[in-house]
Amino acid sequence: MSTPATAVVKETKAQKSERLKLAKNPWEAWEEVRQFAKEGRESVLPEWAGLYFKWWGIYTQGDGVGATGGVGGEGKATEYFMMRIGLPNGILTSAQLRVIADLTKKYARNLADITTRQNIQLHWLTIEALPEVVDALTAVGLSPKGACGDVVRNVTGCPLAGIDGHELIDASPLAVEIAHKLTANPEFYNLPRKFKISVTGCPLWCSYPEINDVALTAIRRRVDGKEEIGYTLRVGGGLSTEPHLAVRIPVFIGQDQAYAAVHATAEIFREQQELRENRTRARIKYLFMRHGWTAESFLEALEAKLGYKLDPSPVTADVIPDDVYRDHIGVAPQRQAGWSSVGASVLRGRLSGEQLHQLAELADQYGSGELRTTIMQNILIVNVPNEKTTDLVLALNGLELHVDVSAFWRGAIACTGTEFCKLAIAETKGFSKWLVSEMEERLPGFDQQIKLHVTGCTNSCGQHWIADIGLEGKKIKKDGRLVDAFYFCVGGAVGKFARTARPLGYRAAADDVPDAIERLLRGYLEARQPEEDLRAYFARTDDDSLRAQLAGTVIDPVERDAPPVGAGRHAPGE
Repeated sequence: MSTPATAVVKETKAQKSERLKLAKNPWEAWEEVRQFAKEGRESVLPEWAGLYFKWWGIYTQGDGVGATGGVGGEGKATEYFMMRIGLPNGILTSAQLRVIADLTKKYARNLADITTRQNIQLHWLTIEALPEVVDALTAVGLSPKGACGDVVRNVTGCPLAGIDGHELIDASPLAVEIAHKLTANPEFYNLPRKFKISVTGCPLWCSYPEINDVALTAIRRRVDGKEEIGYTLRVGGGLSTEPHLAVRIPVFIGQDQAYAAVHATAEIFREQQELRENRTRARIKYLFMRHGWTAESFLEALEAKLGYKLDPSPVTADVIPDDVYRDHIGVAPQRQAGWSSVGASVLRGRLSGEQLHQLAELADQYGSGELRTTIMQNILIVNVPNEKTTDLVLALNGLELHVDVSAFWRGAIACTGTEFCKLAIAETKGFSKWLVSEMEERLPGFDQQIKLHVTGCTNSCGQHWIADIGLEGKKIKKDGRLVDAFYFCVGGAVGKFARTARPLGYRAAADDVPDAIERLLRGYLEARQPEEDLRAYFARTDDDSLRAQLAGTVIDPVERDAPPVGAGRHAPGE
């Protein structure tokens, strides 16, 4: 009598990832990569290409077509790799930048990108180049470790930490401590998903605590007549396909408690087995969104992990920053008398190796050799004597790294897009540059802050959910052929008016986007009330009216495309 065949149960992507993570800590297996480099691209094992490389800040590079050129929502990989270099708090020296510039020119086809987590990203790396690049970075105190993967990501902070006269506290030592102790720490090599941390003493909250997994922001209180500076705690922020603003935990974190609080939060996240069942819902935000956690229940778990009670701090104690520019572009006096910082706006975050070299030279010539990257994909030179700032601004302008720019240039953000990303649906970097030039020509002198974010798919690596105008990449048919298009969201913000952007039910081919934005902004200029900014106008204007402005006529809304299969699963976004 024959035995009935046993049904084969297919392993889910989450199960596969969890199995592979249990099998190996990639940080302890770098010698395997050195062997791949000796044997060539064909020797790279699938589990390295698909998962383990991410622990070293490395992704396989797409073929320029993006998701539409592959299957299951993921495009084809090429023989090349992308590498992200971690810069805790965005702090960088001229010596380090020269090394990155050399690597950019030698291995990355002279192309580097500043990312929305203050990192620098390289493309076009071959398998043979990876060990050489990592060795060169290690020699100058840098590393790609933890810049990707299910780990603690680069710890962000205010780029003016330690030099801004308005900051409550210089939080950069804490940010760097957290980065050094938690990033690439074997204790946290296997988290359910990525874990993003922001630490800032900046009153502008320029590192966007609202969208981080855990965030510390400085706060002032008085106890027995004495002033004390500590931190507030937020948990569970994130964007991707389901945006969620972080939950304020009602406690005061003393400076001597801050590292322990972040460490304990990472431990709580690591222990949530229910988050390991589905890769698309594995971030800590889903404890609040799907598993019934609240600020109070999280606080209970945190205090249990710490072993002591924390002082209460009501949400009303926060001093939330106004909705103002928080990119630190321009010339700003430092708290050190006679010195200033000079922030240059890097359109799309893209730089050549020559520009990186020249930035290092300028940092030495005009400053102290220290630079800072920002989450708006920009770069600052700090510790510049006041009498040298004018010459430095002119030198930066000569590199097309402008200090005084239009509102459109200043507010532009773009993710990697189909140029390199396997998940993207639309091209973003070139489109964003063209869009900015179009808007500058159509609306010269536009007098409002405008965050114009372009993201290549639903994963929101370009952070369109917190933009005034967020463009989400699509494909549509136009004149009988499939072309890049963008779906419009408006009204996103952080700070005093923090909210996620509203999908408007309107999309347009990429070529038609400038026309739509021009109609929308002219509608604002004609209808705005005295002193009414763009965010207030969007807030008081209904979706139907805004959609009609975009389209130039009244139209019915269209649904957002569903996220592709596996959206968020391997998104290289930060």
